[in-house]
Amino acid sequence: MAEAPRLGPRPLPLHLMTAAAVWMSSSLAWPSLKLASLQANSAPPGEGPLASLLHLPAFQALRQQAEALDPAQLGPAVERALAARASAFLDGLARYRSHPYRRALPDPPVLWQDGPTRLLDYGATAPGAREGRPLLFVPSLINRAYILDLMEGQSLLRWLAQQNLRPLLLDWGAPGAPERRFTLTDYICGRLEAALDALLAERPAQKPIVVGYCMGGLLALALAERRQAELGGLVLMATPWDFHAGGQEAASRRLAQSLLALAPTLELLGELPVDAIQALFSALDPLLVLRKFKAFARMDEGSPRATAFVALEDWLNDGTGLAAPVAREALGAWYGENTTARGQWRVAGRVVDPAQLSLPTLALIPEGDRIVPPASALGLANALPNRQIERPPLGHIGMVVSGQAKAKVWEALRLWCAG
Repeated sequence: MAEAPRLGPRPLPLHLMTAAAVWMSSSLAWPSLKLASLQANSAPPGEGPLASLLHLPAFQALRQQAEALDPAQLGPAVERALAARASAFLDGLARYRSHPYRRALPDPPVLWQDGPTRLLDYGATAPGAREGRPLLFVPSLINRAYILDLMEGQSLLRWLAQQNLRPLLLDWGAPGAPERRFTLTDYICGRLEAALDALLAERPAQKPIVVGYCMGGLLALALAERRQAELGGLVLMATPWDFHAGGQEAASRRLAQSLLALAPTLELLGELPVDAIQALFSALDPLLVLRKFKAFARMDEGSPRATAFVALEDWLNDGTGLAAPVAREALGAWYGENTTARGQWRVAGRVVDPAQLSLPTLALIPEGDRIVPPASALGLANALPNRQIERPPLGHIGMVVSGQAKAKVWEALRLWCAG
């Protein structure tokens, strides 16, 4: 049976249009630079449409370099450079889409299920793990849960099971008709608490530790406040809180405002589709896909590095839609109004207040995180009374799947949970 073609990088038309726009604007840069140079020589200081640009030191240096070159050679050289970059990007795309790797890790046994939501018991993947301390992992509602079980040799959950801990993963699944009406309260007080109840019923003597990753950390925090007497601890991995910290207010507000344009889609489908989610977040770094696939074109297709790249890209492009009420609450209220840090986020009518949580908490805040800026996550960590903060020198996704993840994050998580 033939493998289904890859859909990514999603949304592919957007990334191709972005690449084309970059190449076209670069091709026009030389004539624009000459025009700016003429204006600089003829217009009075501070006047003209490019006045604010002309006096920047970086522009002055660029203009001096350009004027020292032969105009007859510079134009063709720019076109050759653009053609080479376009060829590398498109080659990288083609190599990715035809790469032979496909994820083949089998799911562990299901301990509990409600609709598309399953609680996967990774304690069954290693001898002795089933009797270990239960760790209830709560991932984001946006991306697939298996980032924590990405591939052979890069699975945080299977590694923890080999260390005689019992990881369990809440796989939210794709929202069906009932879930498209869910709010965050429905997910937390319904599915998440039911999964915890199933775990406690099976092993009532052991208090599980709840581990939340990214958006899942906020869901785990709300659960921990509601059920802290039944829990042994809380771990927050790259969990946002202050969505306007670290100079992110303008970008966060733009992300929230984009929901206005998507309002008809939310009403019609009852969810924010995967491609719309990917398009919104790609706006935070529009050229990231171009850089990634140009770099991939230089990799040896059969190398472990190339295979890891493909595995991660497949996960990134295998997202699920987000229920419309959750999209409005998370993207609109969290990002736009910063309701979490302002003490206005409520679950089941109750404000989620980290200062009220007495559980021992480990906050893992990666220094190189560009998705959740460290300042955002520190806002939550510093508000917790019983906290330990670790700041590994990794990125948002690198903290769970990179070559350094085991030494920098996995081991710290294991030691804290075991202790």
